Amino acid sequence: MFNQIRLNQWSAGIRDQLALPLRVVLWDGQQLDFSHEAPRVTIRVPHASALRYLLAPSLYNLGSAYVEGAIDVTGRAADMIAIVNALAKTTLENKRGAFGRALRKVTHTREKDAAAIRYHYDVSNEFYAAWLDPALVYSCAYFENGDEDLATAQHKKIDHILTKIDLRPGQRLLDIGCGWGALAIRAAERFGARCVGVTLSDNQAQLARERVARAGLQHLVEIRLQDYRDVAGQFDRITSVGMFEHVGTAHLGQYFSRINALLAPDGVAMNHGLTTTDVQARGTPYGGGEFIDRYVFPQGELAHLGTVIRSMQEGGLEVRDVENLRRHYARTCAIWTDNFEANAGRIRQLTDPKRFRIWHVYLAGCTYAFNHDWISLYQIVCGKAGGAPAAIPWSRRYMYEPYEPARAPAGALTSGDAKTSS
Repeated sequence: MFNQIRLNQWSAGIRDQLALPLRVVLWDGQQLDFSHEAPRVTIRVPHASALRYLLAPSLYNLGSAYVEGAIDVTGRAADMIAIVNALAKTTLENKRGAFGRALRKVTHTREKDAAAIRYHYDVSNEFYAAWLDPALVYSCAYFENGDEDLATAQHKKIDHILTKIDLRPGQRLLDIGCGWGALAIRAAERFGARCVGVTLSDNQAQLARERVARAGLQHLVEIRLQDYRDVAGQFDRITSVGMFEHVGTAHLGQYFSRINALLAPDGVAMNHGLTTTDVQARGTPYGGGEFIDRYVFPQGELAHLGTVIRSMQEGGLEVRDVENLRRHYARTCAIWTDNFEANAGRIRQLTDPKRFRIWHVYLAGCTYAFNHDWISLYQIVCGKAGGAPAAIPWSRRYMYEPYEPARAPAGALTSGDAKTSS
């Protein structure tokens, strides 16, 4: 009886403020509709004990209940996320202390960071291939005109990065967090660079090496299963794409100091990474950050852009160019979500039901977060601080002028070319 009274009060409060295409089906067969529109999302509450998730519908509560199977939710992921956010905002608006942006404290060690990387990336290569582009580029694409398909936009993103850092034939490139090798392969193939890519994911390293071999680029590209902190030597160019989110805000100064130490005196580096738009670096609202920390990116932390730039300067680097790609990542995640749902049957065969549900809502949740300016994505080009101003281009024109592909040099990577033992 008490639960029924609370449920009636809660549902009446929602209807007074919102019209949602939502249906709630209770364990006793009772149905609650929140709009005259046909429901696009249905939440089934199988037991009275699960009602507590619905009555305090934070993103963490409802997300974890769905992932753990305590409730069942059907509908398109984008609709699910939009409705759950509306429920959270309406129900919890007066509880921002408990369900707003929460401060997090994460302790980083090499062991914890490596384990977090394996948890997130070593699901299976087939799993990622089911919803990424053919090159398996798992980072924000670049939609130059806005109408590109995903494969084209990812291709353009890589070329945009390599052109931004003014990569030249024969230069030594270090790609920190190289994924499945797409950037390193492209850098060797089109720009004639000699590349080292490092990752902590066994699955990524193995497939990246196979792809390098298939492309016939073993003389130009080396893929290592290695922590970036253990890399030695100097490089003319350094890229880090979608990796520094795993470093931890307290360690950003050390991270950029390490990049500085690996960068040649006249070298150029670029960091492409997620940031929070909250100046205090709190998690996304209504428990979204807690959900991601528990289920998606353990050990992940997002810094504010101002913190990133300050940390770069503390690490001895000068910021030369900053580009906001939030719109691009919102579109990328939306396409990933559509791909995931279009291939749901295949993906269910590739992983367990819990992980399927995690990714089903995570990708759509990221789209929502980018669209609502909770998180963003910046590419930051930098060089060593204290250098002559002649190292800085007069304009950004060079980033957009047509590039004539260079012929890759015949020489292989040698120990003198920044190759070190893994």
